[in-house]
Amino acid sequence: MVEDLPTPIGAGVYDVYTGFPVGDSDTGSPVGDGVPLAARLGLEPPRFCAECGRRMVVQVRPDGWWAQCSRHGRVDSTDLDSAR
Repeated sequence: MVEDLPTPIGAGVYDVYTGFPVGDSDTGSPVGDGVPLAARLGLEPPRFCAECGRRMVVQVRPDGWWAQCSRHGRVDSTDLDSAR
């Protein structure tokens, strides 16, 4: 399923919420996994590109969000809803 996601959130090299490499245990988070609680509950949009780790431009709307990486393009939450 991750392979079907757009590159900015589906590449899997970097965590889309923290920007750390996936599997990096030294995140400095008191929770341990480095993912914020709001993100684990599905309330937080991705903030970092999964492929390059760059901070993305994020716009939150009443009906969802969009996030754009300067290198890998834009992903919209409405596009992800159609994939469910």
